[in-house]
Amino acid sequence: MDAFIPDQRTGSNSGRLAALQGEVIACRLCPRLVEHCRLIANQKRRAYREWEYWGKPVPSFGDPAARVLAIGLAPGAHGSNRTGRMFTGDGSGQFLYRVLHKTGFASQPTAVSRDDGLQLKDLYITAAVRCAPPDNKPAPEEFANCQPFLERELELLGNVRVVVTLGKLAHDAYLAALRSMGRLPRRGVRYPFAHGAVHQLTGSLPLVISSYHPSQQNTQTGRLTEATLRGVFEKARRAATKRKANPKNDAAHLQSIKG
Repeated sequence: MDAFIPDQRTGSNSGRLAALQGEVIACRLCPRLVEHCRLIANQKRRAYREWEYWGKPVPSFGDPAARVLAIGLAPGAHGSNRTGRMFTGDGSGQFLYRVLHKTGFASQPTAVSRDDGLQLKDLYITAAVRCAPPDNKPAPEEFANCQPFLERELELLGNVRVVVTLGKLAHDAYLAALRSMGRLPRRGVRYPFAHGAVHQLTGSLPLVISSYHPSQQNTQTGRLTEATLRGVFEKARRAATKRKANPKNDAAHLQSIKG
């Protein structure tokens, strides 16, 4: 793999993305989630007794000029809810960032804190829900409360050519956001979730590649391996490199990515 070179493109929307993340952190729309995040931050896990938990909604992060957007479900109680950065500090993140490093999207294979020096190149990471939910199961109204944040990110991330959805719930949340924005019809063609599935949506929307979520339930059972997740992000890189910013449907190109 080539040496990692941080992306120097800032883009005109970098400041607006940063301001949006400030709104995310300040959000208190979901009382159940606010209380749960605070409770976990106060109780802590024995291994992290010395940590000052984040205990708030977790902002998205990455390259503002990214051509690939990855969408997860929600922060982990003792991962992102502790560290304050997406997929940082738990088993899911350890698994994910090893793959992102191997595929050239991350500057290092580990993610332990907001201050560990990790940088992303050509990738932006967000989630369907920004607070850690009890039992890792957000309620429908909690998805709905967070959806406007995702919609605004989709508006601001103008270079995105490929969206990787990590898990069915993230996949469905992305499609719901597009329908709410009027970018997809509310009825008609469906884009079912399956690991490694590639969907060309209508018009000039980004290509969608779906993957199992890198949860320990999936990785420890072998349902998702580093090789299969790496295949997803290698596919995303090839697609992002070949596709134009506003591609027309191209059956030959789509078939090459699926292959």
